[in-house]
Amino acid sequence: MTGLLGALLPAVPLVAGLLGLLMPPAPRDPSAGAEGGDRARRASVALGVVGAAGALALAVALLLAVGAPTETSTTWVDVGGLTVTLGVRLDGAAALVAVAVTAVALAVQVYSIGYLRRGPHDDIDVDHRYPPYAAQISLFTGAMLLVVVAGDLIMLLVGWEVMGLCSYLLIAHDRRLPGAPAAAMKAFLVTRVGDVGFLLGIALLGVSTGSFRIADVLAHDHSTATLTAAGLLLLAGVAGKSAQFPLHTWLPDAMAGPTPISALIHAATMVAAGVYAVARLYPLFTAAPVTLTVLGVLGAITLLLGALAATAQDDIKRVLAWSTVSQLGYMTGALAVGSPSAALFHLLTHAAFKALLFLAAGAVIHAVGTTLMSEMGGLRRSMPVTFWCTLVGLGALAGVPPLAGFWSKDGVLTVAEAAALGGTGPAPSWVGWLVWLAGLVGVAITAWYAGRLLLRAFFGAPRLPLVRPHDPPALLRWPVLLLAVPAALLGLLGFVGAFADRLRFPTVPVAGSEDGLVHLGPGLLLPLALLLAGAGLVVLGWRRDPAADPAAALGPLRPVFARAFRLDDIQHTLVVRPVRALARAMRTGDEVVVDGAVEGSGRAASGLGAGLAALHRAALPRAAAGVLTGALLLGLAAAVIGATR
Repeated sequence: MTGLLGALLPAVPLVAGLLGLLMPPAPRDPSAGAEGGDRARRASVALGVVGAAGALALAVALLLAVGAPTETSTTWVDVGGLTVTLGVRLDGAAALVAVAVTAVALAVQVYSIGYLRRGPHDDIDVDHRYPPYAAQISLFTGAMLLVVVAGDLIMLLVGWEVMGLCSYLLIAHDRRLPGAPAAAMKAFLVTRVGDVGFLLGIALLGVSTGSFRIADVLAHDHSTATLTAAGLLLLAGVAGKSAQFPLHTWLPDAMAGPTPISALIHAATMVAAGVYAVARLYPLFTAAPVTLTVLGVLGAITLLLGALAATAQDDIKRVLAWSTVSQLGYMTGALAVGSPSAALFHLLTHAAFKALLFLAAGAVIHAVGTTLMSEMGGLRRSMPVTFWCTLVGLGALAGVPPLAGFWSKDGVLTVAEAAALGGTGPAPSWVGWLVWLAGLVGVAITAWYAGRLLLRAFFGAPRLPLVRPHDPPALLRWPVLLLAVPAALLGLLGFVGAFADRLRFPTVPVAGSEDGLVHLGPGLLLPLALLLAGAGLVVLGWRRDPAADPAAALGPLRPVFARAFRLDDIQHTLVVRPVRALARAMRTGDEVVVDGAVEGSGRAASGLGAGLAALHRAALPRAAAGVLTGALLLGLAAAVIGATR
């Protein structure tokens, strides 16, 4: 039964997405065939919502049904002793992640009905591309679910790559916006760089095992060199999908896409895939500690980089985007110090509060018509529902007790502290110190920029007095309200033993790092003190001058943080420009040398043929003279050759 549920779980949204792609787009001119466009939109809405709701029902049923880990598979391809299977690998962790994915996907589908009802010009234009948009969300959801339940690395890779394609299409949904196509292309290319390594890592493991079935790969006795090489290659793909340094630069630019898509990418699908893949294959990484050392260093850098960049952004969506980068650093840090359950716990709580924050930000943008916090202010009174939901989301992000993010972030810090002080992690103890200290600093910075966002957007005087904002309509409001519940309460499930047990993969636990999801003790005092310090600093700065931006206190560091240490510029200089120059040189060589040789040969043959044709068409006297001359020359040559013998 569980095997059937697992197989249907990705199939339902995938089928809904494929059917949705057959729907015709709405007409660009509402006066010409508006009724047909409405029918297409209603059908696409029904397919998207029913597909997401069906997947959520299946995920909940799977969560209730799954007990001990189960696996079903059938051989698909067997070539030269290398086997590829079709099947699912199910356990409690997979079911919980599936519930999070489908819940966020359903919220996004419902929210998008109202958010994308019309195009940029509300009075004269409709979003005629809504049918493919809804279908692509369904495909995106199905691809992530395929990653979650896949029992074979090739199946996992298929879902992994379909997500990359869907992210490209969805970020560039409105091609009339100047930044959307470029942002989509950047996301696609940067993640493809990592995916090359991911593909090679899968190939290396499959060849070493003789099978791509995950159970076989985990059970096989690989050499240390193979595990290290494969693990580092897999981490390249993880860095791309989960926006880890240095392949993180695509994620903030992806904000050019529709806000519901930002919620989908940042909360439950693409960025979570890398963390989940490492957790799923975790025994391979523990057997090659070098890979976890690299992951810990990258996670700590990503954590601080994202947090510092978020402090100086004016665009509300980019603040949330950089906060996602930072929170992903907590997840990969937890993996590096030996606790996949802590990483997945933070993944689940982050999915709830980050989806809430993006959809609440979408409601604000929908009301005021801008994404810039410098043009907001005073929204607390005119948008009370959005304000309280945003307050819950930001509190969970910052780690305010007893909200969800407090418990999951504290779990990460606790296992990092144990790895640093007790050496309990699979990586060297200095990796634990690095993750722990970076996580503590991140607590204070997160509280500071979360408080700045709240103050700039919802407090003070309105900075656009002619705008009359109000809470969003029901289709936008209810998804936000419902997501506020898990953002507030999900962390308390960490006290429930059955929930904690389901978050553990059936692998050999690392001693001292898997003793519980939540921890009560003196260790909570230091993060709480740092939280109060960060929030207190931003409130004090705001009280001095409510009209000023607290980021002004950053001084000369503000432009550095706003440009994220100019890493985009560095990549452009060191990678993009040389690649473009090489491409131009190759194009010139192809056109001048290769094409020149081919075309020159053709022109020479044509010229020779034309000359011979002219001779062939010569008049009879000249032809006869030519034949006689040739005969004379041949006779002369024969006489000369005979005389020399």
